[in-house]
Amino acid sequence: MASDDLRATRIEKAQQLRDLGFNPYAYRWDVTHNAAELQDKYADLENGAEVGDEVAIAGRIMNRRVFGKLAFFTLQDETGTLQLYLDRQTIQDGMADTDAEAFDHLKTLTDAGDFFGVRGTLKRTDKGELSIKVNQYAILTKSLQPLPDKWHGLTDVEKRYRQRYVDLIVNPEVRNTFRRRAQITTSIRQFLTQRDFLEIETPVLQSEAGGADARPFVTYHNTLDMELYLRIATELHLKRLVVGGFEKVFEIGRIFRNEGISTRHNPEFTSIEVYWAYGDYHDMMALTEELIVAVAQSVCPSLALTYQGQPIDLTPPWRRVSMHEIVQDAIGVDFAQFQSLDEAKAAATAAGITNLDKCDAIGRVLNEAFEQKVEPTLIQPTFVTDYPVEISPLAKPHRSKPGLVERFELFIVGRETANGFSELTDPIDQRLRFEAQAARKAAGDLEAHEVDEDFLLALEYGLPPTVGMGMGIDRLAMLLTDSASIRDVIAFPLLKSGKDAAEAEPSP
Repeated sequence: MASDDLRATRIEKAQQLRDLGFNPYAYRWDVTHNAAELQDKYADLENGAEVGDEVAIAGRIMNRRVFGKLAFFTLQDETGTLQLYLDRQTIQDGMADTDAEAFDHLKTLTDAGDFFGVRGTLKRTDKGELSIKVNQYAILTKSLQPLPDKWHGLTDVEKRYRQRYVDLIVNPEVRNTFRRRAQITTSIRQFLTQRDFLEIETPVLQSEAGGADARPFVTYHNTLDMELYLRIATELHLKRLVVGGFEKVFEIGRIFRNEGISTRHNPEFTSIEVYWAYGDYHDMMALTEELIVAVAQSVCPSLALTYQGQPIDLTPPWRRVSMHEIVQDAIGVDFAQFQSLDEAKAAATAAGITNLDKCDAIGRVLNEAFEQKVEPTLIQPTFVTDYPVEISPLAKPHRSKPGLVERFELFIVGRETANGFSELTDPIDQRLRFEAQAARKAAGDLEAHEVDEDFLLALEYGLPPTVGMGMGIDRLAMLLTDSASIRDVIAFPLLKSGKDAAEAEPSP
């Protein structure tokens, strides 16, 4: 039967329920247990045995089997599934004068997908299936759309993301992924609050975009008659809070970047940023390692993980290596030796590095070499440290290595997972770097930004020695749930608009 015909049939059934004096869209149902509780409580009930305890549960009908005077339904609630044993001789529905009529209603007016409430006692069938022997039932919500017959293995993965609600109905693993993601966020909060970090919310709408190299989304406030940006980072406002006297702050929140979509990028994602007065990047590397290990232990059976078939060991301590050192190990070029940009570009080109046209400093050439030749190889957790100043406009100059800053990035499975640095606290130096960024923006760089005068004013009041760290929660969730795409850990990822939009699978 065509989908439209099935829908019409279900609409007709809903009307039949109304004609019988029953609302096909109920207001409530008293629930005493969920499926998991009952499975656990009666795990030792022997085959063929019954107990007189009356229970009431509710959920969605996933499967219906009707055999003459008996019916077996599979009911699914948030915690799992349970079989319903429905006997024509003992069932009531509140609509019928006899049990036989109630059973007929059950056969003719219910469908897979309906929400169903039942009361009854527990029995384990001779085949070993724990079941509720139903004595009363009610159709709580009449579903007008049929469930898919074969959801697993669909080649149209976009439909899974576009109709996430159906994906969640029929795929328990998807629900488990989002439960674990929620647990990850909870564990992060618990870890930090136990260490006296305070969570404070900062603005999503900002008059100046800043805190990262990223192209912002632009919006407009009618009453104030001003252009605004959706935030690309929480950094600059959180550091204002440290100026104001908070010594340990963090925020978990949505970030918006008007950039491409891939298996690792969604224009709207969740990050955590942490700021800690009087610490430096060595302290933050230790905290980051401890945080991720604690979160992993809360959601995974072991620190030895498998991600997309690749073994990952999160057991500390993790490797720490400077960018210069790891690039030299990979391609045999020590960029610290070069005095001119042309020499650096020539050596990089000879080593197979491309896309050097826009590199206007030796540090940018070094970073290109790192991203092209090293980053994809960092499978086990690795802190890469001591970045060029040219690509780190908010980081404090390295105390012993000219031209570098005290910055780290954490890589796992070839992806940046966290980024942190000793914060730049010199307002004069910060102004010079902002002005350099503004010059890049004027030259056409869509990821560069204007000078944030209010932030500079805050720095002039004094920012104590401070270290900060930002981490993408989506990527951490990908790792800890073995999810191949960022879309698998975002409940409703951004997709092309339109009912029948055809969209290619995002690039890696």
